[in-house]
Amino acid sequence: MKILISTGIYPPDIGGPAQYARNLYETWKGQGHEVRVAAYRWERAFPTFLRHILFFLKIFRKGWNADLILVLDTWSAAVPTMYACKIMRKKYIIRTGGDYLWESYVERTGELVLFKDFYASSLDKLSRKEKIVYKLGGDALRNAALIIYSTQWQKEIFEKVYGLDPKKSNIVENFCGVREEQIEPENRVFVAGTRDLVWKNIETLKRSFKIAREEVVTKGLGEIEFDTTKAVYDNFQERMRRSYAVILTSLGDISPNMIFDAIRVGTPFILTEETGIDNRVRDCAIFVNPMDENDIKNKIVWMSDPVNRKAQAEKIRKFNWIHTWDDISREIISLHAKL
Repeated sequence: MKILISTGIYPPDIGGPAQYARNLYETWKGQGHEVRVAAYRWERAFPTFLRHILFFLKIFRKGWNADLILVLDTWSAAVPTMYACKIMRKKYIIRTGGDYLWESYVERTGELVLFKDFYASSLDKLSRKEKIVYKLGGDALRNAALIIYSTQWQKEIFEKVYGLDPKKSNIVENFCGVREEQIEPENRVFVAGTRDLVWKNIETLKRSFKIAREEVVTKGLGEIEFDTTKAVYDNFQERMRRSYAVILTSLGDISPNMIFDAIRVGTPFILTEETGIDNRVRDCAIFVNPMDENDIKNKIVWMSDPVNRKAQAEKIRKFNWIHTWDDISREIISLHAKL
């Protein structure tokens, strides 16, 4: 097949869609498909909307002979791809990741609104640009031949808010790779996400961690450290592997790659309860309410006890679900074949 992957970001960019695009590209190439990628590069130097027009031209140029066009977001790549496909009279598939509209709103306002509550509480407070994103992003979803979600949680929210046809919806879960050998932690560092975004709830986590650190020392459990420094993907994976624990307290993380990577390398984790993978990882997760600093503090203190940490590591060792890029790529191809 001739496949075009339309994505807002691609390595060396950091982020879930970038890794998703790169791994699908390499997997499909390895399966013998002819694969091209359209990603924002030099277009970013131009203002909003003009850069979208330039990306539209890129899709038109790269996708005119494509058998399958897969879009990896719901705005920056999806809207230009929608218009290009209308002209080319081609179908396209959207694979949702996060939610650009909600993330943008939270970054602009600083309002700590949970993803699950956003559409019910905040649509009347959108800026002019956000209203356009809501309208055109919804159009891109409604005009897609197929929408692929990674979780039932996001699927149900989007179908209701955007009036989507459930018959077009399918779920292809996220990547969870073959397990690496577990190692004993080389430190007592809790590794958090590397992107300093409001919806990642880092400031709340920092406040909770400061109090937890004092309590841990008081209990005689030793010092603990907190790591939010940035790193390229491969280095970050190794840092997680050698850390004491991973912690993610986002206001909404639909299918966090960071947690599946922690499972893959055998590192215990604390995860926001505002996630779409709760049922998948429930047997090996410690959940927290991201709006409750005391809950976050208590879970950090609990995990700081080596006995508890060892028990969680054993649960992760027994977690045997694997979902490879080969699985994901074939599932997408199979869904496309039914169109």
